[in-house]
Amino acid sequence: MTDSRARRADDAIRGAASVSRRRFLAGAGLTVGAAALSSMSGTASAAPGRAAGGEGGRIPALVIGSGYGGAVAALRLTQAGIPTRIVEMGRRWDTPGPDGKIFCGMLQPDKRSMWLSDRTAQPVSNFMGFGIDKDIEKYTGVLDCERFSGISVYQGRGVGGGSLVNGGMAVTPKRAWFEEILPSVDANEMYGTYFPRANAALGVNTIDKDWFESTPWYQFTRTARKTAHRSGYTTEFVPNVYDFEYMEQEAAGAVTRSALDGEVIYGNNAGKKSLDKTYLAQAAATGLLTVTPLHRVTAVAPAAGGGYSVTMEQIDEQGGVVATTAVTADRVFFAAGSVGTSKLLVSMKGQGHLPNLSPQVGEGWGNNGNIMVGRANHMWDATGAKQATIPTMGIDNWGDPVAPVFAEIAPLPAGLETYVSLYLAITKNPERARFRFDPAAGKVDLTWSQSQNQTGIDMAKALFDKINRKEGTIYRTDLFGVYKTWGDDFTYHPLGGALLDKATDNYGRLPEYPGLYVVDGALVPGNVGVNPFVTITALAERNMERIIATDIR
Repeated sequence: MTDSRARRADDAIRGAASVSRRRFLAGAGLTVGAAALSSMSGTASAAPGRAAGGEGGRIPALVIGSGYGGAVAALRLTQAGIPTRIVEMGRRWDTPGPDGKIFCGMLQPDKRSMWLSDRTAQPVSNFMGFGIDKDIEKYTGVLDCERFSGISVYQGRGVGGGSLVNGGMAVTPKRAWFEEILPSVDANEMYGTYFPRANAALGVNTIDKDWFESTPWYQFTRTARKTAHRSGYTTEFVPNVYDFEYMEQEAAGAVTRSALDGEVIYGNNAGKKSLDKTYLAQAAATGLLTVTPLHRVTAVAPAAGGGYSVTMEQIDEQGGVVATTAVTADRVFFAAGSVGTSKLLVSMKGQGHLPNLSPQVGEGWGNNGNIMVGRANHMWDATGAKQATIPTMGIDNWGDPVAPVFAEIAPLPAGLETYVSLYLAITKNPERARFRFDPAAGKVDLTWSQSQNQTGIDMAKALFDKINRKEGTIYRTDLFGVYKTWGDDFTYHPLGGALLDKATDNYGRLPEYPGLYVVDGALVPGNVGVNPFVTITALAERNMERIIATDIR
């Protein structure tokens, strides 16, 4: 691109951003947006004068998925005046159950906990030699544990995607590592504009340090910090999207408890600023957003006369298919998460619906180096019976060439003293896998094998062996199975499968099919070094700004 063309493109982008800001400031506020989002019908809700996008309808923009990338796409499209429809496989989480709560807690899981499963599948599945998972009624619950041949992947199901079920740790990656994994992206723009924009829109905040040091709810973190420091490691506070002022009121007994009542992986009933309360609420406030829950996209293909035909199945709350419909969209934004987007693209290529997709589609998937482990502390290093479910600190050893690890200090909210320090280690594991379509089975699988986690285990072991030697402590071997030290068969952080500037162009366009875009974690190479949702959000902000300025306006 010539300098003059680059300047014109940049001017267009700045102009689009300015228009978007003016529309946002002129629009309704967050509270109004949340009301608008929750008032939409259970299947589809249309902007005034617009078709709802039922069978045979045509819509300007369709977003597949309502997680971080999809929520950004929906907000920026609607703020630009473009009627947009989100198709979401999960349900809308806005109706209380018999107990008066929308979500259930970890200690008393019910059908709301798991996606179409008759048994829970908690990451910490055992304790003191006993399995702790429970039988439940099959239902479209909020947490999916999707099993592949070598790994299980935890994903959020519902309007808001993964934001409904994660621990909310809003961590911006180290700049040097970001530049290494995404060299085609201007880091000055990301760290000067898009990371700050994402953090502001997500509602990121930090815990009050004085309260942290005094509250019994974070004794588990202070104990893990103490043992890390005694071994020469550094720790750092990390921001979160959980409202820490609300948490302080929880502790004071002034408001209903959520993070202090064992709520996290099956959703939070209060205090957490998930996407349905931020990006999606603001998009709904424009009046141009349609959300269609409990719909699963099964095919995307070029449509006669332009645009793309999108076929989807409507399911009931037990997973049964009740209808199949199709719409035509001028533009389609793939935002079903790293796994969902990658599976759909690989399947569409393999079935011949999108045969010209790049051979890179499906490649470069990773588990963000996830390894879980627990240590058994001495009796004088108690972790506390009271434990907030929201993590606030990590051990930062990323710069160590032998043990490059960022270890989240995780809670174990069992309601009793366990003396366990639990960690989610994000290791610099270079192993990658690919999604492959099996035409005989008509399904997509992932080539990851559990042995690929050994490099990550070795990194985590080097770090925690040092702490154990210093403290005279041992690993717990009863948390992830019987005599199993490492939680190495699952991940919370799936990344990759449609990598930026490889499977797509440098802004998420699928160049073989103008009007198709990837806007989620599938773009991110399989290890970002920290909890990834801020990176996914910021990258989507960058890409959508360019797409709206150059492709749509």
